[in-house]
Amino acid sequence: MSLGAPLSCRYVKAPVVQAMLQQLVSVGLAVLIAYFFSFSLGLTLILAALLAAMLSWYSNLPRWWVPFQLAFWPALVFLHYLSLPSAVYLIALVALLAVYGGVVFSGVPLFLSSDKATSVVAQLLPSDRDFRFLDVGAGTGGLLSQLDRQFRFGLFEGVERAPLPFAISWMRSKLQGAQFRVRFENLWQTDLSRYDVVYAYLSPTPMLRLWDKVQHEMRPGSLFISNTFEVPGKTPDQSIELHDLSRSTLHIWRL
Repeated sequence: MSLGAPLSCRYVKAPVVQAMLQQLVSVGLAVLIAYFFSFSLGLTLILAALLAAMLSWYSNLPRWWVPFQLAFWPALVFLHYLSLPSAVYLIALVALLAVYGGVVFSGVPLFLSSDKATSVVAQLLPSDRDFRFLDVGAGTGGLLSQLDRQFRFGLFEGVERAPLPFAISWMRSKLQGAQFRVRFENLWQTDLSRYDVVYAYLSPTPMLRLWDKVQHEMRPGSLFISNTFEVPGKTPDQSIELHDLSRSTLHIWRL
């Protein structure tokens, strides 16, 4: 029983679980309001979508959940009227789980680093000595692939838990005959003490926990770089605006 409570608590706190609970509460409220005011089905669904978006906005979910909550019921209605074969939905579900399955408990969607981000990160790396670089959310391996081609002294590695992005990054390294390596591994099980530079492009959800891991494991003089997402309450040593399509900023801490 001692292990059951923390595990249940972690499941309830998972962003997808919270979003589902918000949808259920919103539907219940919308049906209740519709009953008293004789709303049509269409108006009831619109009300449910608005309520879900409001609950998401005022909860601790990241802001990017709000448009997902708002679009959930309209998207279901739209798909219903398309009358697509059931196999299409199954294929779409499998593909989404392969790419975004880790979001359920990690709260980290797939973000791809821009070429501008890669270029700026390259300027922060040493060109005259050996170093080890880790991308803790390697995605499809784009950043690792580009950096690996530029630095002959660097050893580039990444960890990724989403099956399809991991498979793409693994195949990319093999087909290119590259030196970088990507492991199918949970970042919380990765030893950061072996690396001189750790790069993260995750989400607001894990940043405090990751910062704690960085402080406990990374060596003095090493570099921690976060794309876009800051560590709450921790001022970076340097922030570089990228002016890319995502209007990203690199936040840099020197340990």
